[in-house]
Amino acid sequence: MNRVIKIGTRDSQLALWQAHTVQEKLQALGYSTKIITVKSTGDLTLDTPLYELGITGVFTKTLDTAMLNDTIDIAVHSLKDVPTALPKGILQGAVLNRASTQDILVTKQPVDLSKPCTIATGSLRRKAQWLHKYPNHTVVNIRGNVNTRLQKLQDSPWQGAIFAKAGLQRIKLLPENYTSLEWMIPAPAQGAMVVVGLQKDLFCMQAIKKLNHLPSQLCTQLERDFLKTLEGGCTAPIGALAKIQGDTIQFTGSLLSLDGSKKIDIEKIIPLHLAEKAGEDMAKELLKKGGDAVLKKIKQTMDI
Repeated sequence: MNRVIKIGTRDSQLALWQAHTVQEKLQALGYSTKIITVKSTGDLTLDTPLYELGITGVFTKTLDTAMLNDTIDIAVHSLKDVPTALPKGILQGAVLNRASTQDILVTKQPVDLSKPCTIATGSLRRKAQWLHKYPNHTVVNIRGNVNTRLQKLQDSPWQGAIFAKAGLQRIKLLPENYTSLEWMIPAPAQGAMVVVGLQKDLFCMQAIKKLNHLPSQLCTQLERDFLKTLEGGCTAPIGALAKIQGDTIQFTGSLLSLDGSKKIDIEKIIPLHLAEKAGEDMAKELLKKGGDAVLKKIKQTMDI
């Protein structure tokens, strides 16, 4: 194994933590590795909501290009940031053992949510679900890496901001004042890390496949198939969560209007052996329940 595998990553603290985790696992298997950092459009453009940037894979596109140009061999991402259709020539090699899928509300002090509050998030999904539950609240946009957003919360008059619990846990920034939002359906593949590589690079693909955690791969694939069929990406408030229970998968999915006033849910228990097409089938069922009208309105509103 004389070849050095070049691991591409964004340069935020969380992204580097993820890349180093993959590096340690590969080195434990006897591979030589090197980490190369790349800035993404999503990191550089912090004053515009993600859904207004108009780029598929706003956090992954630069690394995809670096891989196709042979600057890096593999890339490590938060799977929820990865488009459901990968660029030609790039394949998913491994989904690592998934961490917490929960969203949490971080506050500077205890907050009475029954009163009008201002809550920050850069996610359409979180915004819509929050307004569905708390229609008397105001939701404002927040962007930047985890550290930047935590600081913005401290410097602002807002009552709280919504984060993915897994990200804060990974870099040991989980604060004392937080509330688990167990009612909020997470983004498809939230809490999961993915490693991608070039289809033609058999050496690297063989290496990263050794890191795959099959239960995490099955659940996140089902969630991403649900998302892909709804054609949501970053432009619609879509949540999905699959959990393996014995020989079944418990699935919960949701689609909301942008203002949170309309919400369509679907819950199913699926035999494990039928999981391959389940995400697509449940998305089609949700569309028939009124999801098609909600998506049509979203696309008209956002002019997409």
